[in-house]
Amino acid sequence: MPKIADLEVTPNPNARKFVLKEPISYGVAKSFESIDEAVGDDLATSLFQIESVVSVFYVDNWITVTQDGSADWKDLMRTLADPIRSAPPAAEVSQEASETASWLQTDESNLTETERSTLLQINELLDDRVRPYLQSDGGDLYVVGLEDNVLSVHYQGACGSCPSSLSGTLAGITSLVREIDPNIDVIAV
Repeated sequence: MPKIADLEVTPNPNARKFVLKEPISYGVAKSFESIDEAVGDDLATSLFQIESVVSVFYVDNWITVTQDGSADWKDLMRTLADPIRSAPPAAEVSQEASETASWLQTDESNLTETERSTLLQINELLDDRVRPYLQSDGGDLYVVGLEDNVLSVHYQGACGSCPSSLSGTLAGITSLVREIDPNIDVIAV
């Protein structure tokens, strides 16, 4: 049973980050935007059963919960605390999670060698210069694909519905990616 060590406000006013004293996954991110997506994940399912919850994202020792804006955070955080504390620790679920993490299995079979190399460089750049900042704010992003010089990225957690993700952050990512290839456009999906 993980204990909550800290609660953090994120740049998204509708999201809060719960920092835990022990991990609930070992590097495998889980992102859900509906109760239907959460089928098979007990933690996410229990959080979606709470009124106003619209997104659940967790990795390592933190969970970000996004609400629809209708709930008072003070009351909602107390309600969210019980299922979070009831979550099994990472040691119990990490093997299963790593086997089912479909977002890690990007299909690169239809990419040319040049596109694969570009995608690898982009991911390394995002790992070094973007993801740590998004994760510190309770979110993340992953690359969905690269097609016809268009890089598709998907925001997770607090970043998923944050207005600055679709403006400032996306513009910053585009600028960084264009250091690798000036012809690439970046879109959020």
